[in-house]
Amino acid sequence: MTRKEERELAFAILFEYAFDSGETPLSHYEKAIETRGEKDSAYVRRVLDGVEKNLGLIDSAIDSYALNWKKERISRVSMAVLRLAAYEMFYMEDVPLRVSLNEAIELSKKYDDEKAYGFVNGVLNSLLHDERAVGEK
Repeated sequence: MTRKEERELAFAILFEYAFDSGETPLSHYEKAIETRGEKDSAYVRRVLDGVEKNLGLIDSAIDSYALNWKKERISRVSMAVLRLAAYEMFYMEDVPLRVSLNEAIELSKKYDDEKAYGFVNGVLNSLLHDERAVGEK
């Protein structure tokens, strides 16, 4: 799989997780591998495990930049995109910040409402300047 395909798969699993948070994102991924024939990927595993372990910090960062938006009002698609991108920005030094931002916007355009990508773009542009984001690579 290409990194773009891996990122899209990680997004899809995070989206599924939003409907069943009783299980871990990794358990959702294991089921996807078993039942849908998804390919195993170290990147996907790293993202899913990392998002779960750092969900409080990631959601707090998203909340602080989603001005006038409560987490409950943000679509599940947008939250999955934002969580994925925030994890990459905060923890994956091998992924350039702008790549995370641009790929997230593309996912939002592809899977969410036509106005959602502007919201995602605004939140992630703020995250680019957050002290927790890894330096420009």
